[in-house]
Amino acid sequence: MSERAAPFYCPYCGEEDLRPGEQTHGAWECAACNRGFQLKFLGLLARGIQRTADDRGDEQT
Repeated sequence: MSERAAPFYCPYCGEEDLRPGEQTHGAWECAACNRGFQLKFLGLLARGIQRTADDRGDEQT
């Protein structure tokens, strides 16, 4: 994948008026609240997320 993934909304104010930032790769700027933030993919989890019966909503009787 060569294109960068774009966020759908600002994590601070929730607005959708976002523009790519020029500081670093993955930087975004919100025109509504005038904040900048950076998205970074950390990698895949080695064992994944372990879900319990409570997480799935299964009821044990």
